[in-house]
Amino acid sequence: MGMLSNLPDSVLQWMAIFISIIIEALPFVLLGAILSGFIEVYVTPDLVQKFLPKNKFLRILFGTLIGFIFPSCECGIVPIINRFLEKKVPSYTAIPFLATAPIINPIVLFATYSAFGNSLRFLMLRLLGAILVAITLGIMLAFVVDDNILKENAQPTHFHDYSKEKWTKKLFLAFAHAIDEVFDTGRYLVLGTLLASAMQIYLPTRILTTIGHNPITAILIMMLLAFILSLCSEADAFIGASLLSSFGIAPVLAFLLIGPMVDIKNLMMMVKSFKARFIVQFISVSSIIIVLYCLFVGVM
Repeated sequence: MGMLSNLPDSVLQWMAIFISIIIEALPFVLLGAILSGFIEVYVTPDLVQKFLPKNKFLRILFGTLIGFIFPSCECGIVPIINRFLEKKVPSYTAIPFLATAPIINPIVLFATYSAFGNSLRFLMLRLLGAILVAITLGIMLAFVVDDNILKENAQPTHFHDYSKEKWTKKLFLAFAHAIDEVFDTGRYLVLGTLLASAMQIYLPTRILTTIGHNPITAILIMMLLAFILSLCSEADAFIGASLLSSFGIAPVLAFLLIGPMVDIKNLMMMVKSFKARFIVQFISVSSIIIVLYCLFVGVM
């Protein structure tokens, strides 16, 4: 303890925030890794094709809305998406799921409803914004840009058929994959969290609040703040609600929409799996749709 007491207060605060974000994110990373392991062993490409609608637009809607019954936090979503893409789920189905799942899952919706004083309006605005972004991303990948988004080295060279294995071996393999996934994505989580916690301490939020009077700059600042804070989507509504009096509805809504889609933690994980071109497309399209949607909400 003597050595720690010699450290500057800002470093101690940095470490405290770092540990709190890791503790908050870890259960969801573990859940995401376990789901990823089970998808690897139990979900075959044939099974995927059986459940997916044939129509492209219905596939986009399927990916957008499946988060209602397949909840996931943004801390653990990238490994799940990666696994789905490897199983030949089209990117225009998987990426809408990546965008909406951390927002439209029942736990997050209830947290949003509670945080804003049992406000059904705020819950609906957040839900509609997420669906709008997801459908736009799906249409972009289905009809406009190259839908092959996985890095070459992230694509498996062959598929292993686990169907003939005994159930005990299948279970063992699923958890073995999950453990590999935790260690694989864990380093990106740690690096992202170190950056996010450092920026919380060393980037003065006073500057952000003083330049946030214009509607567009206020929205952009709150989106930047969501990226920097890298909160779990289960907790961000309570932080958003505390900023409502300073910024107003539209900027807070932007904060609640962009955070679960793009923050420092999951950006690090995306960089590992996805092509850089797609990451730029994902961030820019999501940001433009969110800014336009929140400006529209602000003038309503």
